[in-house]
Amino acid sequence: MIDLRYVKKLIEMLDASSVDSIEISSDKGMKLRISKSAPHRAAAVAAVMPPAAAPAAVLPPAPAARPADEGVRSEAPKVETPKSSLLEIKSPMVGTFYQSPEPSAKAYVAVGDRIAKGQIVCIIEAMKIMNELESEVDGVVREVSVKDAQPVEYGQVLFRIDPNG
Repeated sequence: MIDLRYVKKLIEMLDASSVDSIEISSDKGMKLRISKSAPHRAAAVAAVMPPAAAPAAVLPPAPAARPADEGVRSEAPKVETPKSSLLEIKSPMVGTFYQSPEPSAKAYVAVGDRIAKGQIVCIIEAMKIMNELESEVDGVVREVSVKDAQPVEYGQVLFRIDPNG
């Protein structure tokens, strides 16, 4: 069993020194590796206790985490999507999306409908208040991205409108 006070003391000593890592092996097959990734960061600890019959395991060196201020990012390359001529109507708030003023009523708009600027396209319920959302564009509805009575987030696309349609 590892004494946590001993490990904490090792971490403190490692942080205060210029040494990058410490690896300790016991005759019982236990290995402990402590390494720090950058100055002013807490040390990372890894321990392995192999089964008694198995040979002692060798821990690979831990990958060093880079501080955010180094400016190095490991992002996946961005794939450019073709620009669509469709305009998006997005939710201005968090709430519940409703396509019609009441459950049995006809939807305000459907795919293929022509809409005008200022026309009500849906209701977003937030904190028991029904907020009518008006279109800011003229065009034809090409997609309704949300199902009735579904929760929506701020900025979530609700409709895609073809202004040339």
